[in-house]
Amino acid sequence: MAQLVERTILKQLVPPNALNAENFQELARKAVVEEIASGRLVFKKGDTDRKTIYLLSGEVELFDERGVQGSIKGGTDQARHPLANQQPRQLSARAKSVVALTRFDSDLLDILLTWDQLSGIEVSDITVEEESDEDEAGDWMTRILQSKAFLRIPPANIQAMFMRLHEFPVTSGQEIIKQGDPGDYYYIISRGRCVVTRRSASGANVVLAHLSDGDAFGEEALLSDSKRNATVKMDTDGLLMRLSKEDFEELLKAPMLNSVDIEQAKDMVRGGAVLLDVRLEQEHKAGGIKGSINIPLFMLRLKCESLDRSKKYICYCETGRRGEAAAFLLSERGFEGYVLDGGLQAIPHQQPA
Repeated sequence: MAQLVERTILKQLVPPNALNAENFQELARKAVVEEIASGRLVFKKGDTDRKTIYLLSGEVELFDERGVQGSIKGGTDQARHPLANQQPRQLSARAKSVVALTRFDSDLLDILLTWDQLSGIEVSDITVEEESDEDEAGDWMTRILQSKAFLRIPPANIQAMFMRLHEFPVTSGQEIIKQGDPGDYYYIISRGRCVVTRRSASGANVVLAHLSDGDAFGEEALLSDSKRNATVKMDTDGLLMRLSKEDFEELLKAPMLNSVDIEQAKDMVRGGAVLLDVRLEQEHKAGGIKGSINIPLFMLRLKCESLDRSKKYICYCETGRRGEAAAFLLSERGFEGYVLDGGLQAIPHQQPA
């Protein structure tokens, strides 16, 4: 039977150490110890294996055609970070002694990180702005169209969205989405009220928001292609309008996501754009694009108002997934947000823009 990495060791690794308990447990179940004999290759330059590798013990030397470029020993601060993580691999790695390591699927790790950080972006932060009492009885379509999320959607897409929305009658006490379930629909409340709760680590249900006519919910899981981070239950009878995941991505997500490659990003930065690293602080410190600023995705909702609305922001992470979520959330709040296509993994060398 495969030996799992001790949890105390996993807790030292960056960025897995930042995951919440539930997502950490998910990763821990896949953290298998792999032993490599002295002299054997761990990976070779040019590989695109989409694996995030951590050295647990022993020593690994990194080399290329110019010779040995350095070495890393297990248990050091350097070993807390992924081993030469650029893809395609920029260096080869060889066991200098018997080594123990663990490999994670990079996409799985990034999905868990994205889901974990988006869980801090609660429904109350993405609904339309509060209105006065006399306006609350207004048409739900008008409220939706006045929200920042729709300012950049092409009129044809908005028309198509209203045509593809399906009525979904609901009753008081009915559970619309459940925390932990996969994302399937984006919802708009036509009539009625509902409550949003999230199950805490202790098992208690914490109320996050109360929603009513014209409010929207459900895009977090669709943005990150992950599970629901909250439960939504009806407080009253009512009527919801819902849009499928496929239609949401085509009509809403895609128009609001502007992707650029590293050469385009460099040109934009020369014109005043800002590179925004939305990874965790420890990831940013371990290596990012020179000149970028760091606001972790889970902090973006709190700090976005401190950003300069006259600037363009190019969001990036390791693979692009967190960058996409960040660019969408900035665009939703009226900023001009872009995503670095493919993230750091798509850049042959991390370089200044």
